Amino acid sequence: MKALTITLQLALTISLISSCSKDTLNESSPNILLADNLYKDKAGFDAGLNGLYDEARRSRSGSTYGGSTNLMLEPAFIGVDNAYGNYEDTYEKVFNSWGANNNASVIHYRYVWSWLYETINAANTIINRAGQPNSLTETEKNQVLAEARFFRGWAYRHLIYLWGDVPLTLEESSGTNIRTDWQRTPVAEVRAAIEADWLFAEQFLPELSAANPGKVLKGAVQHYLAELYLAEGKNDKARDYALKVTTNPNYKLVTTRFGVNAAKPGTAFTDLFVDGNANRSAGNTEALWVLQNELNVAGGEGNNIMRRYWVNRYYSIAVSGTDGKSKNPFAVSADYGGRGIGRLSPTKFALTLYDANDDRGSDYAWRFSYAINNPAGIPVGKNLGDVIQLDRTSNEKVTNPNWPSTRKWDYVSPQDVTVDRQYNDQMMVRSAETFLILAEAYLKLGATDLAKDAINALRTRAHAAQVNASQVTLDFILDERSRELFSEEERRYTLLRTGKWLERVKLYNKIAGPVVQARDLLLPIPQNVIDANLTSKMAQNKDY
Repeated sequence: MKALTITLQLALTISLISSCSKDTLNESSPNILLADNLYKDKAGFDAGLNGLYDEARRSRSGSTYGGSTNLMLEPAFIGVDNAYGNYEDTYEKVFNSWGANNNASVIHYRYVWSWLYETINAANTIINRAGQPNSLTETEKNQVLAEARFFRGWAYRHLIYLWGDVPLTLEESSGTNIRTDWQRTPVAEVRAAIEADWLFAEQFLPELSAANPGKVLKGAVQHYLAELYLAEGKNDKARDYALKVTTNPNYKLVTTRFGVNAAKPGTAFTDLFVDGNANRSAGNTEALWVLQNELNVAGGEGNNIMRRYWVNRYYSIAVSGTDGKSKNPFAVSADYGGRGIGRLSPTKFALTLYDANDDRGSDYAWRFSYAINNPAGIPVGKNLGDVIQLDRTSNEKVTNPNWPSTRKWDYVSPQDVTVDRQYNDQMMVRSAETFLILAEAYLKLGATDLAKDAINALRTRAHAAQVNASQVTLDFILDERSRELFSEEERRYTLLRTGKWLERVKLYNKIAGPVVQARDLLLPIPQNVIDANLTSKMAQNKDY
């Protein structure tokens, strides 16, 4: 897919080609994968679509292909009310400290922008070529278009949440139509294009796909449409689309133990995140879109670094013995989720949101303690197997391995317990979140009793106390989203959509709260994008 992707060069991605003659572009290359010779039959289009799925996997992998270990979508996860940068490197510092660190020269912004427009142009290429003479049947053509248009809308969704107005292009970019006069399209127009893409995708995506567990299902696009309509204030449409998911028996919540660890201690909620349980074939009826990753697969392997980012550095915890000397009593272990770096962590606020009996806040869902497992690191006065509780009473702070972390991303390679990357399948969208979208729609429509029912569906599964209609407010729903979706949802997007980002970061993030400003609601357009727009000035976001 990389060989045939021509990005929106110069103004949009500063990427693959700088100048080509028309003759060079039209050169016959029968043994090289190019759009002209790939998109002729179903197999070729399937190969192109597989490339789009790979682009989606990159959201949870490094920001440069196969190299960087900087999490691509880090801007969506931290600098929010419930998460911060614990092990602070360059990029975590931006979302902890904001101010001068948040500027148009941040290289990570360029990577994210380039990746998203690369995805868009790859989708545009498929969409354009599907409309040209080829061997696709009408059914095959609609299937190809549905997936490609889903991904195009998905990429624009990320762009408008991060940058607001962005250039909108629905045409394939090639060497003959490179532009240097891009202008930013208002969010409302971009959303209209997203809606058109997703409505088409909804019509032709399958409800289920037993043959290919990685395919985006109809329920996933209905879920995203419901979110889109909430953002637009079309609450009745948001309700209707959320109901399409929550009332579909194929997408029902998992409420009983299932999967590979069903006979071991645990909960129905935490079973969802056990390695081997992500796909519907394992009994996970909640999954609407599952990213497929494989270790040592010929031709390439999908992977991610979510465990590296979210599992804390427990092997760095120093425990004092009775002699006053400290040792590191915890060794990297499969039982402890593998080797994490702990770049991202929950705020204290996030840890205090759970009722005592809520499975989502239990030891099955979080690591609040570790048993000593390193014979060479036993402090004097301690024994192998002694349980050491982590500190969760103080406020969040930087460079703190002695802090709880979520267990949702636990993974250990069968070949190397210390490996950075994960190769397990992971849910990208699940119907539990759709219940919370439904609750929000009902709240905004004044139907708090129905909103309460949608929330209680999740709380019943988690053995949390039921809520009544009078308790349902927007802030309560945002709290509930954190309880259910911590580290899964793109939290920044949720808070921006609901108009609560600045308020809740100031209230609940003890590191970012004192320094965050109104200008940080949008990220700055990467400076190299502005500089490359040679024939027309592109406006920067306000106050940058």
